Amino acid sequence: MYTTPYLLRFAKAVSVAAIGLMSLLIVVGNTTDYYTNYHFVEHVLKMDTIFPDSNIHYRSINSPFIFHASYIFVIVMEALMAFCCIKGAWELFRHLKSPAAVFHASKNWSIAGLIIGIAIWFLGFEVIGGEWFAMWQSSVWNGLGSAERIVGFIVAVLVLLHLEERD
Repeated sequence: MYTTPYLLRFAKAVSVAAIGLMSLLIVVGNTTDYYTNYHFVEHVLKMDTIFPDSNIHYRSINSPFIFHASYIFVIVMEALMAFCCIKGAWELFRHLKSPAAVFHASKNWSIAGLIIGIAIWFLGFEVIGGEWFAMWQSSVWNGLGSAERIVGFIVAVLVLLHLEERD
């Protein structure tokens, strides 16, 4: 079955827009209900709910300043991701029926937003939170499942964006 190039382009734009909307909703939630996820960051950095006999407690941080700075950094990165993805989706929608080269060139904002998302949820949550701060050991403050779900979708959209454009 042959799909029109415009249908695939539409799928790309909708996918990036969905990620942009998700990021925007996360930013709204994190700023309007600041302390819910602040406590998540606090407990992950404190490492106070990981296995008691773990030999890596020396990695823990117990500084409210660092807790707030880390959380605010995540929120700023999420906002930047939302901006890039929403602007990127706008560019994709704007160029849906443009020549393939023009549509392909309009992907830059989208790609930037997706890269930021990978940095947040893979590097930040899975690598730093999950491995360095052993979030995987916590049955209470463990966001690895959500991070993996988000990273999986972001990577799938990044691959989708890189499918060949046709006129």
